[in-house]
Amino acid sequence: MHAHQRDFSPDMRVVFMCAIAVAIGAVSTVAAFVLLNLIHFFTNLFFFQTFSFADRSPAGHTLGLWVIAVPVIGGLIAGLIARYGSDKIRGHGIPEAIESILFGKSRMSPKVAILKPLTSGIVIGSGGPFGAEGPIIMTGGAIGSLIAQNFSVSAAERKTLLVAGATAGMTAVFSTPVAAVLLAVELLLFEWRPRSLLPVIVACAVAAFCRPLLLEPGPLFPMHTEPVGVASFVVCVVAGLLSGMLSAGMSVALYRVEDWFHKLPVHWMWWPAIGALAVGIGGWFQPRALGVGYDVIADLLNNNLAVSVALSLLVVKAIIWVVALGSGTSGGVLAPLLMLGAGLGTIISSLVPGTDAALWPLVCMAAVLAGVLGAPLTAAVFALGLTGDFNALLPLLLATGVSYGFTIMVMRRSIMTEKIARRGLHIYREYSVDPQERSFVGEVMTSDVVTIDSSLTLREVAQRYFGADQKHRAFPVLNRKDVLIGVVDRAALEEGMRSRGEDGTIAELFDNRTPSVAFPVETCQVVARRMAKHHLERLPVVDSRSRHLVGIVSRSDLVKPSQRAYEEEHVRERFFGN
Repeated sequence: MHAHQRDFSPDMRVVFMCAIAVAIGAVSTVAAFVLLNLIHFFTNLFFFQTFSFADRSPAGHTLGLWVIAVPVIGGLIAGLIARYGSDKIRGHGIPEAIESILFGKSRMSPKVAILKPLTSGIVIGSGGPFGAEGPIIMTGGAIGSLIAQNFSVSAAERKTLLVAGATAGMTAVFSTPVAAVLLAVELLLFEWRPRSLLPVIVACAVAAFCRPLLLEPGPLFPMHTEPVGVASFVVCVVAGLLSGMLSAGMSVALYRVEDWFHKLPVHWMWWPAIGALAVGIGGWFQPRALGVGYDVIADLLNNNLAVSVALSLLVVKAIIWVVALGSGTSGGVLAPLLMLGAGLGTIISSLVPGTDAALWPLVCMAAVLAGVLGAPLTAAVFALGLTGDFNALLPLLLATGVSYGFTIMVMRRSIMTEKIARRGLHIYREYSVDPQERSFVGEVMTSDVVTIDSSLTLREVAQRYFGADQKHRAFPVLNRKDVLIGVVDRAALEEGMRSRGEDGTIAELFDNRTPSVAFPVETCQVVARRMAKHHLERLPVVDSRSRHLVGIVSRSDLVKPSQRAYEEEHVRERFFGN
């Protein structure tokens, strides 16, 4: 079997990449530890005026009305850092990582690696209603990119290491390595190849193994629900639809608020402070809406909040989250969305008697995440990893699928891609195996080839092959052993006649140079890239052993796999019942 006919196309570079990924996984885990402790430090500093790294909720403050000013101070500091440090730290991290991957050759600056966690720690520590996942994805991505920039790697390899850092950071924060790998596949890598998947897996595994050395081991929200019956199928569908509606509504609201901020007659540096005013007011009415809110999520999942309390808390959380994020401050989206989804599930639980009350907050939590991210597998496995509740896997899968299906039908873009699209950069998130990768040159080439004998003179070649009845634009030239020595077209022939005269042989044009060729067992994609690299319109196809000519492939031949793919997609046929 030829090497080109393998299922995959890895080489020893993947071992080198995995070795670098080990270091990236370890460093990203440390970065996650630092970020979480920065959040704890600034929470204690802003709300309790103490220097401490203890994990305390801002809801326990005794500031009274002064609490309104605390997020404003944090927002003002964030705006100053963004303006005079790096504006790349604005936003919730994932869109910025995607933009760097697709349009920035995965190059990120050291400033981002330092300023993103610092700013996020200040914003969240001062009451910002965000999670740590967006900032750590951006920070971990910056670490991966910076480490990659110390090695001689391609842009594609640098992308892989950026994503490895981003997902390793997510693993370290949430202890969800499988969900982090799926996030890479569904949202960040834009491909599914061993060269990219293996380093990401290694980085996430290293982060998961290192996490207990710095942070608490085990699931973040451990719980156990009862197995579901057939009757829960309908509830899962309804929960998925409602979660999809909530996802779409939050996405639309977020960008309308962002549009409103863009109309303000002040520099964007001041926007985070203005948005933080809404956070402060909301936090004064509902203190538990401030900060990350992991304690609130735990209470919702364990059914510890009354429906009226949960509804009030979540309305405030939704408003201040949309306003704050729309202002361009720094913070993540996952934790707030988990809280909003769990709140929706709490309401559903109160309306569906006879089922496990803890199940539906978990299901809706994941379904809202699936709708917002456009990543149903990531959302389902993420919820599973957060809780360790395998009994919930089937409801999670169905509800996240329904929510995902609803949002892709009614929304043009997600929260993750809308910001990038507004900068004039379009992202197409569907990907499949390229038809050119599934087809080989031997299947599309022209086998009946007119060739030229290398002993002919240039005059004879011009008369026989490039006269008024010329049939082809170029012709392979063979020596007496029927071995290919080159390809000649009219331009090359005329140039040779001017420089060498008409009596020289056609063989003299090639000066023993090795011609560019294709092999029958190569994929159409490989050959198409070779043509693009050398600015060629066609390539002779030779046997890989004898080097004898077996055909010729042109650019029009390479379109044939796409024609077949079009027919498979659009030609509808019915074989029974006619």
